[in-house]
Amino acid sequence: MTIGVTIPASDTYAAANLVDEFVVQTREAADAGLSSVWFPQLLDYDAVTVAAVAGREIPGISVGTGVVPLYPRHPLLVSALAQTAQAATGGRFTLGLGLGAKPFLEPVFGQPFPPQIEHLREYLTVLRPLVSGEETEFDGETVSLHPSMPTAVPGAKPVPIVVAAMGPRALAVAGELADGTLPYLAGPKALSTSVVPVIGRAAESAGRPAPKVIAVFPAVVTGEVEATRELLAERLAVYDTIPSYQRILAAEGVSRAAELAVIGDEQTIAAAVGRYFDAGATEVVISQAGVRSSEDRLRTWKLLGELNKR
Repeated sequence: MTIGVTIPASDTYAAANLVDEFVVQTREAADAGLSSVWFPQLLDYDAVTVAAVAGREIPGISVGTGVVPLYPRHPLLVSALAQTAQAATGGRFTLGLGLGAKPFLEPVFGQPFPPQIEHLREYLTVLRPLVSGEETEFDGETVSLHPSMPTAVPGAKPVPIVVAAMGPRALAVAGELADGTLPYLAGPKALSTSVVPVIGRAAESAGRPAPKVIAVFPAVVTGEVEATRELLAERLAVYDTIPSYQRILAAEGVSRAAELAVIGDEQTIAAAVGRYFDAGATEVVISQAGVRSSEDRLRTWKLLGELNKR
C-alpha cells in the first residue's frame, strides 16, 4: 500500500507560524510511516513553496500539491515553482493541478474563466516539456508562451504531474498528457466505473505508462463519531453545490459529500482504505483527519502508517 495525508489537517491554524506548523506535521507524518503529504492551494499560503520547504526539511517523505488551480496562473510561473520545489526536495515533489471552480474563483481574481477542457489540454501541452527541463514555445486559444530567457532549473528532475480530473473529458486529457489523476471524493464505485477505466484507456491510446490514481477522501479514527460527523458535514457541504462533484457523487450513488467521510475505529478506516485500493487506486490520501482534534489526527496517522508498511 502507498498511503499519504493532506496538510493542513484542519487543526493547523492555531499555530503562531503556519509554515513552522506544516513542517512539524510533515515530520509527524513521516514518523508515523506515511509515504507522502499533500498541500492544497488556498488564498493565503502558497502550496508549492510550502511543499518545497517541508520536503527539504524532512528527508524521505514525498510531497505534493493537492491541488493548484490552473486559473489564473500561467504555466511558465507554475513550471518555475514546480522545478524549484523538485530541486529543493531532491526529486520528491509531485505537482497536483486542478481545473478550479468558476463560481468560486472568477469573482476572486476578476479575470475571465477560460473554457476548462481546452485550457487543460493547452496548459498540459506547454507545462509537460517545461517541467521536464525542455525549452518550448506555444500559441493556443487560451495559452501563449514565448520565453526570452532559459526556463529550466538546474538540478531539477522532471516533475510528475497529476490532475484532479473526475469527468470523462478531463480524465481523457489527463491520461494523454499527465501522469495520473488525483480525484477528491470519488468513492470506490465511482473510481472503478468512472475514473480508472477512462484514464487508463486514454493513457494506453497515447502510448503512455499506466496512470497514477491517487484517491483522496476524508477519514478520522475517533471515539467521538457523531460529533466528528457533524463537523465534517459542515466542512464538506460546499462540494454538494459544485456540478463536477455532484456528478462524481452521483456515480457513487450518494447525494452528499459527507456520505463519503469514513469515521470510526481503526478497523472501520482500514476496511475503507482497502476498498479504495480494490477499486483501482494506486495510492490513497486521507484528508480532514484533524477536523476535531490533534489526538484524532495522530491516531489516524498512526493507523495509516501501519497500513502503509504492509
